Amino acid sequence: MMKVRCLAVDDEALALTLIENYIQKMPQLELVAKCQKPLEVVEILQKDSVDLVFLDIQMPQLTGVELLQSLSQPPLVIFTTAYADFALEGYQLGVIDYLVKPFSFERFAKAVNKATEQLHLRQLSQQVTENSLTSLPKFLTVKSEHKIYKIDLRDILYIEGLKEYVSIYTQDQRIITLESLKKLEEILPADQFIRIHKSYIIAFKQVRSIEGNMVELAGKQLPIGKTYRQVVIKKLLEDS
Repeated sequence: MMKVRCLAVDDEALALTLIENYIQKMPQLELVAKCQKPLEVVEILQKDSVDLVFLDIQMPQLTGVELLQSLSQPPLVIFTTAYADFALEGYQLGVIDYLVKPFSFERFAKAVNKATEQLHLRQLSQQVTENSLTSLPKFLTVKSEHKIYKIDLRDILYIEGLKEYVSIYTQDQRIITLESLKKLEEILPADQFIRIHKSYIIAFKQVRSIEGNMVELAGKQLPIGKTYRQVVIKKLLEDS
């Protein structure tokens, strides 16, 4: 079971001791650090991997709210405070829960369960993203005469459609295959290739310049169709 790495922040030593005791009762939690000065939090977060912060609100130098607002990518946060007045502000900042002192172990455990559920959802979301990235094709496999070519997508400059077949131009060769430009447009990853004309698909990382209705790549100039021009310009500007 993966441990949830925790940081406890409170200017009162007794409050820190209580949180530490509660953490020790929950096997899924690991106390990475504890501190009484909010300004130490940034240094701890830079040094250690932290999943969950138990953060007091009313502290000298910097309030818990101000500290949370100053963090660009904060971990999950559970506020701990003697004042219930900050609850709305805390939830607006996206905190997981709001514990009003003195709080029982049962209430503490309920807040922790909310946090672990949220962490689990984050991990699932990250796995889905990683899987979608790794599932993107890296090669294009085509048949040409009596050979089968496995073409690295990074080597493709552009593809030209010629009636019933296409010519695939790479850094060092031209491969002719009986395939439609439309089908290749559907297969090739949209973050690397774009249709610029009824007869051309280009690898837009290879683009050197655009002038008028012509695009230049690898010393070759290709026409941009009127119906494609606006989309092509927008895509190339986004990628720059």
